Amino acid sequence: MDLPLVDLAPYLDRAVAGGGAAGEEAVRALCATVSASLRDTGALLVKDPRCPAADNDRFLDVVERYFARSADSKRLQERPNLHYQVGVTPEGVEVPRSLVDKEMQDKIKSMPEEFQPATPKGPDPKWRYMWRVGPRPANTRFKELNSEPVIPDGLPEWKETMDSWGSKMISAIEVVAEMAAVGFGLPKDAFTSLMKEGPHLLAPTGSDLERHGSEGTVFAGFHYDLNFLTIHGRSRFPGLNIWLRNGKKMEVKVPVGCLLIQSGKQLEWLTGGECLAGMHEVVVTKRTLEAIALAREQNRSLWRVSSTLFAHIASDATLKPLGHFAEASDAHGYPPICAGDYVEQELSVINLKGKNGF
Repeated sequence: MDLPLVDLAPYLDRAVAGGGAAGEEAVRALCATVSASLRDTGALLVKDPRCPAADNDRFLDVVERYFARSADSKRLQERPNLHYQVGVTPEGVEVPRSLVDKEMQDKIKSMPEEFQPATPKGPDPKWRYMWRVGPRPANTRFKELNSEPVIPDGLPEWKETMDSWGSKMISAIEVVAEMAAVGFGLPKDAFTSLMKEGPHLLAPTGSDLERHGSEGTVFAGFHYDLNFLTIHGRSRFPGLNIWLRNGKKMEVKVPVGCLLIQSGKQLEWLTGGECLAGMHEVVVTKRTLEAIALAREQNRSLWRVSSTLFAHIASDATLKPLGHFAEASDAHGYPPICAGDYVEQELSVINLKGKNGF
């Protein structure tokens, strides 16, 4: 099965120029595709004319150069006192949820063997860089989740590259969020109004395939994302597996010039469980090994960089099922909670906040 690919251009064009009844009907059908895919698969491929492949490549080039630095050099950008929500998170810090969540471990054991995720040996052997995108609130209870960015020395193009690519990916997420709301029968701004001044993070990962390039190595153990929606540009090395709602495992192939969207836990909360947070992992596969061999031939970097952005609901906003989702059969499992409190709870579990000495 392939994920649906939605071209955002008709929606963007209609927003600018308006459209007749036929155009309106076509756009509504696109919105229905977006909401159905998030509900049924937890993921979606989109093409946004404002996010060209060349911009993704420029971003990957800069971030590859950063991750190629020595560990000691990178650690200068480490901010554990801010829950690693800005700056660099070294390898061996982030713990996959499947290692510490008994309920998730039981779920994995109940899966057919061919759909079970790879078993991580310990904390993820990947680095990550958190870069805040967009404005933050002037007043918030959650200062650590809304901290100032950390800029590495010696990369003069860093800030402009991160800001530019981050803002383009946020723009794509906002359109997808509007389309999903329309597809779900909610007001167009039901989600985007809650995203305003959210702690959005451009969060590329860096995995050293020179050191950790053997088949089966788990870079990101089986987990869901705690945020609202996650968006990825195409990586130069495959390896992302996702799980569909029906429990089947699927290796994702992102076409050149396209973006992958995944549903996060905050979307699950706002839809009363109608959309489940998408489970996924990043593992060295046979296709990864083929890409490593080609990169070696072409004398390219062997750092696997993910072009990942986490879009969040604003920290001080309340997570609760919206509109008709409040009447959903599982809505009682999603009681109102402040988004910032929810995020801090989740960060504690995966070792990025205040526990275990960090």
